[in-house]
Amino acid sequence: MYFSKFPLIAYDMTNTGVYKLLPDIIRRVKLRSAIKDGQFIFDSYDVKDGERPEDVAYKWFGDAEYHWVILMTNKITDRYYQWPLSQPQFQEFIEDKYSDVDGVHHYEITRTSGNTSSNGPGDYTHLVECNSDESGATTITNREYEQRNQDSIRQIKLLDKIYLNDFVEEFNNLISK
Repeated sequence: MYFSKFPLIAYDMTNTGVYKLLPDIIRRVKLRSAIKDGQFIFDSYDVKDGERPEDVAYKWFGDAEYHWVILMTNKITDRYYQWPLSQPQFQEFIEDKYSDVDGVHHYEITRTSGNTSSNGPGDYTHLVECNSDESGATTITNREYEQRNQDSIRQIKLLDKIYLNDFVEEFNNLISK
């Protein structure tokens, strides 16, 4: 469904002079700033462990084919690294990335001014990286650091269902130009 509206281009995949018509996947459409910043047309959603964009689209829109709307409205271009990993995937990821998953990633201290945003319990804006010898420094492990990153991408925006058809229609008009 997503790529079906993309214009076709002739492409020689084997460099033999035999061309095939393929969707122009390089083509991009930018969300209008009024849409992307429109807090009244989006609901917040916390992605559950193991949920894929298709799962969320099915639960929200009633059709898994609209997963691209969720990815696009959340500026996700790489669903493998910008979408929350399942717990087994996360474990495999950190074990692959770090020789010691519970080793020191960095140290932090609490900023005296407190939180600089109001993003709830996952708000780490009041913490500042520092040297290990700083008074009151707290150790942040590789696991904690990566878990924070996962938690930060877990909350997504879902387009209000009443705007779905308009969104898809506008996308189709823009992509075909």
